[in-house]
This record gives sequence, C-alpha cells and structure tokens, in this order.
Amino acid sequence: MTLPVSAQATAPQILARCRDLVRPALTEAVQRLHPWPAEMAAYSLGWSDVDGRLTPGSQGKGVRQALTVLCAEAAGAPGENAAVGAVAVELIHTFSLLHDDIMDGDETRRQRATVWKAYGTGPAVLAGDALFAMAVATLAESRNVHGGTAVRHLAGTLNDLVRGQAEDLLFESRPWTGPDAVRPHEYRSMAEHKTGALLGCATGLGAVLAGAPVPTVNALAQAGRHLGVAFQAVDDLLGIWGDPQVTGKPVHNDLRRLKKTYPVLAALATDGPAARRLVALLTSDHPLDDTGARRAADLIEDAGGRSATLTEAHRHLDSARDCLTSIPLVPTAVDEILTLLPFLIDRRM
Repeated sequence: MTLPVSAQATAPQILARCRDLVRPALTEAVQRLHPWPAEMAAYSLGWSDVDGRLTPGSQGKGVRQALTVLCAEAAGAPGENAAVGAVAVELIHTFSLLHDDIMDGDETRRQRATVWKAYGTGPAVLAGDALFAMAVATLAESRNVHGGTAVRHLAGTLNDLVRGQAEDLLFESRPWTGPDAVRPHEYRSMAEHKTGALLGCATGLGAVLAGAPVPTVNALAQAGRHLGVAFQAVDDLLGIWGDPQVTGKPVHNDLRRLKKTYPVLAALATDGPAARRLVALLTSDHPLDDTGARRAADLIEDAGGRSATLTEAHRHLDSARDCLTSIPLVPTAVDEILTLLPFLIDRRM
C-alpha cells in the first residue's frame, strides 16, 4: 500500500507520488489500443514525439489523476483502490483535448503541434474515440467492487462534457451585445459542465472507488466542480495574458479568435466607456491584428474583466475548500489536496 507523504510535502512532490502510482496502469491501458491510436495517445500525453520516439522526462502534471488518488485516501482507502479511476479520468481528459483542439482549430498545445495538426483530423478523431472507449472499458473491467457505480459516475460526466462543449460552440454564433448576448452566468454554467464536470468526476471517482458513503462522494464531487470552474477562469486569463512559454500558444490567442471567455464577458457587463470601446473593437469588420489584440486586452483590464475573473477563480477555490471541510475526511489526505489547490490557480501569466 502506498501511503501519503507528509503534510509538509510540496505540490510537485504530491503530484509525482500520484503519477508514479498511476503510470503503470495508464501505460498498460494505452498499450491495449491499436498501435496507431496508441502512438497518437502517447504523443498527446507527452510520452513521445510525432515519430513515436520516447521523450524522457516529458509528462503532464497529472492534476486530475492526483485528485482521484487523494480523494480515495481522504475517504479512508489506499490510493491504489482508485488507480483505475485515475486512469479513466486521464484518458477522458486526453480524449477531450484531442477533440476540443479540432473543434477550436487550435494548432499548438504545450509548445508543439496538436494531434490533429501533426497526424491529421481524421486520425485525431479516431484516437480520441479510442481513448473514450478505453476509459469506459477500464472502469467496466475493474475488479473493484464499486466498478459499476464508477461507470455510472463516468457516464454522467460524459453527458455533462457534451452539454458544456455544445454550449461553448453555440456561444460563438451569439452576438457580443443585445438581448441574445452571452452573459457571465451562462458562461459560468458552461464552464461547470465542460471543465468542472471532469474535475468533479476525478474527485468523485476517488470516493466512489473507496466505497465512501453518498454524502462524501457528493461533497468531493462538488469540490471538484468548483475547482473546475476556478481552473477554467484561470485558463481564460492565460488565453489573453498568458506567457507563451507556459501556455504553448501565441499571446492574445483567445482574443484573435474572438472567443467569448469570462474576462471579456465580465468586462462587457460593466457597460462603461472601456466596455463600449471594446465592443467597437470586437465587432469591427477587420480581424484583430497584434495592435488590436493588445488594445482589446488593455480595455478588458480597464473595464475590470481581469480582476473579476480572478475574483471568480478564488471564490470557487474557497467553495471547494468549504466542501472539503463539510464532511469527515482523513486529515493528512485533505492537507495534500489543499496543498494542490493554489497550484491549480497560481499559474504564470
């Protein structure tokens, strides 16, 4: 049995411990795929380059899989009990990125070509489908006595993901102003389904596979949903003001795509002089060039969009903490979860 490290462990140490626990099962799941989708999955996960050559030391942070492990430990079970859930979550997360990049037309992720750009759209769709199927199979074939409940939990998440993505795509065709404009509360609902659902699945699955009672599962799943909304808010900030060396995408990327993100919507909701100038810029017949994108970013900040988004992120972070303290949990595991929370928010811009 792998025991939690001490409460003084840093976030990177906690993430590394959980990655080490999950990686063998995750590797085995990817290797069960057809070799071509498996190659694309390994590339997406950062394990290899586009030619299939291994890239030593390259791997994601593994926040979602860590939350699954930690929530099982918080519910009083060994982290190993939730490894199968952590694998399923990581596979679904990777699947969602492959398909999102196609739908959004994003050509880079983590400072290199996205899977569809490197391999083609059709192959990337196929790889995403393969990961989706393997995630469900991983849970369905689990020897954990709570595997059936875990599959149902994952199914609910998948429905939420589709709903959130559908809302996000529909936002693109709605105007910036007027009665049909997207409002911040609508965006918040979309983020809870699209991003919050998967983090809620990660935390909830850990509790389910630990055999925790329903109130514990619900509280941990809700904590994860709040974390997801906070995570999305910070992602929105990075999409405008992010350091390309961190995001792997061009600066002002979301602005150039005229993407309706929380900072923009919060700025427009103020309806002040900066907001009105921003509307004029966003509704211009000419695409935003570098100068226009910088001007738009400045107007969003002047109108309070940046500060409102940070407030939104920290509000949901506080709500996640409240969920964790609302039920009896193993204190050492809760300490590790709390150590990770700022790590989700305090990303470089």
